[in-house]
Amino acid sequence: MNRTLAALAVTLALAACSTTSSDVISRSDAQRMSTVIDGVVLSVRPVVVDGTQSGLGGVTGGVVGGIAGSSVGGSREAAVIGVLGAVVGGVIGNATERAATREQAVELLVQLKNGERRAIVQAKAGETLNAGDAVIIVTTGSRVRVTKAPGSPAPAAPTLPARG
Repeated sequence: MNRTLAALAVTLALAACSTTSSDVISRSDAQRMSTVIDGVVLSVRPVVVDGTQSGLGGVTGGVVGGIAGSSVGGSREAAVIGVLGAVVGGVIGNATERAATREQAVELLVQLKNGERRAIVQAKAGETLNAGDAVIIVTTGSRVRVTKAPGSPAPAAPTLPARG
């Protein structure tokens, strides 16, 4: 039973490693030609990317719940409790997977040099984007990421009013 619980924990931890961050490039996108478009950020809005429900959490939870439930009581009770444990475990596993794969993100509204606008949702990254920032939109296959344009001036430090 401890092995089953450990397998559930590892499975959910690996599912949580999925990200839409612009700081993370998938292996299949490495060493591929990308299209780069210049733009300016019009607005940044925090959003949440809903977690996945691949069924893996539900199946794993169902197995763990079924095994745990079937080890309770005599043979007749064990069968009933095993089925109930599988159902409850499946529901809990599914909810755990969904919660573990939720992600804080930003929706960026970007104006391109040709006047067109694009809205892009990506996970929060190490780089903070603000309205007015010059950015590049990098498209590789069907994946898109937004990052500050090379050579963009760093944001100025806030100045304190002079005391006098």
